[in-house]
Amino acid sequence: MARIAGVNIPTGKTLRYSLAYIYGIGRVNALEICEKANILETKRVYDLTDAEVLRIREIIDRDYKVEGVLRSEIAMNVKRLMDLGCYRGLRHRKSLPVRGQRTHTNARTRRGKAKAPIAAKKKQ
Repeated sequence: MARIAGVNIPTGKTLRYSLAYIYGIGRVNALEICEKANILETKRVYDLTDAEVLRIREIIDRDYKVEGVLRSEIAMNVKRLMDLGCYRGLRHRKSLPVRGQRTHTNARTRRGKAKAPIAAKKKQ
């Protein structure tokens, strides 16, 4: 099992899809990494030699922000918006959609489970 950027990537899949398991690397970046390392993207991970895995690891470390570094940078950006008190920061703070989506209906993933309306309370 190949371990790249602290992630065990699946061995049975082709390289272009296995690299996408790393946070911060999608399919397009995976293809770019394969081109830079001069490795066929259709090659299976279990067919890679140690030298090829090392080349991929060096390219990712040098050119891309992945996993913990990327997560912390994103968290710092959100925290900066919240500290500034700008509109986007306030929306983050209230756990509401940030990019202008409606909230009268929908936005359930961001706002959480729907609360029962007041009329549904028990009468005594």
